Amino acid sequence: MPAKVLTEKFIREGLVCPPEKNQIEFTDADRTGLYVEVRSTSKGQGTFWYRYKDESGKTARVKIGRTMDINVKEAKAKVKTLRAEMLLHGTDPAAERRDKKQIIIWNTFFDQWYLPHSKQHKRSWANDEEMHRLRISPRFGHLKLDHIRKQQVQQFHSELREEGLAPSTCDHHLKLIRQALNLAVEWELLKVNPVAKIKLFHADNQLENVMTDDQLQQLISTLDKVDDRRKVVSLVIKFLLFTGARLNEALNARWKDLDRRTRTWTVLASNSKSKQRRSIPLNDAAIAVLGQLKSEEKSEWLFTSSKGDGNQRMTTIDKVWQQIRQEAGLPWLRLHDLRHNYASMLVNSGRTLYEVQMLLGHSDSKVTARYSHLSTATLQEAANSMGAYLNKALDKPADR
Repeated sequence: MPAKVLTEKFIREGLVCPPEKNQIEFTDADRTGLYVEVRSTSKGQGTFWYRYKDESGKTARVKIGRTMDINVKEAKAKVKTLRAEMLLHGTDPAAERRDKKQIIIWNTFFDQWYLPHSKQHKRSWANDEEMHRLRISPRFGHLKLDHIRKQQVQQFHSELREEGLAPSTCDHHLKLIRQALNLAVEWELLKVNPVAKIKLFHADNQLENVMTDDQLQQLISTLDKVDDRRKVVSLVIKFLLFTGARLNEALNARWKDLDRRTRTWTVLASNSKSKQRRSIPLNDAAIAVLGQLKSEEKSEWLFTSSKGDGNQRMTTIDKVWQQIRQEAGLPWLRLHDLRHNYASMLVNSGRTLYEVQMLLGHSDSKVTARYSHLSTATLQEAANSMGAYLNKALDKPADR
């Protein structure tokens, strides 16, 4: 390693690798730790490096730049800055750069780290996988975690809205990216989360479609008329309407979860959104639905698929539901709206919010309140009762 006074003239004229060598190093005679590496394959060109001892006393080096990109003065200034940072903060530039090279790309992180964790801790992990596969991976899958920028994710979030997705759906994508990168920081795969402070749309998604009596009759009439191929799905829909249950709860219901004597259905904690075991009383309409099912002697599940041997649990009803709601003239009706309708019918029948809360399995009465749609007729009846009382009081002769 010949020592040289590194000057601009030497860089222009002296970067020559001897014919018998593949590379040579020219060390700064000022003993700054700076040196130039010249390879036989790059005549007249070289690379500035800074050599130093790390905390363990081992020799380490960090690349400063190519001689065609920076000059000697700039290289020495960079070395001076690095030495000061190492002295003041105890940093190790070579180790930091090695760590950067080891940072994985989003796709690898999601498949090998995040998704296994999500499957263990989130019931909705399949939704995460779908959002990743359809939209997030094509956009960010090839990027290293520390190369994902706030502005890129903000733009992605906005473009999802322009694509026509609901604000809440756009927010779900952003929440997934944010949650995943938070875990990357927690697992020490990343130093900071670049998207931690991106604002959500926070649109009001508390849309509740409640059917009128005529629309309810239209739906039930349509369900009664379906062909045999769609019969089981129609019974699932009725069961949701008559119990206020969630779709996942109904599709995971087993015959052994029913108690005919007490007319109750036990929803296991593993199938409940609240992760708490609860019992749902079965009214006459729900019992009638059970009486039409043909799976009791063949399968452990209430609602079974026609595929295979016909005894496997039904896992989705979306395609048939889309058909049925169109045939009923209710294209705006969502499956979850059946739960809203159940709550509304309870309230309009005079049941208290507490009773509705217990039947729906809510832990917070504030959640129940959004389902409690008192009809105009019910409110008018309440107002009239006060009016009748007042009239009676006014007509009563005064005591003498």
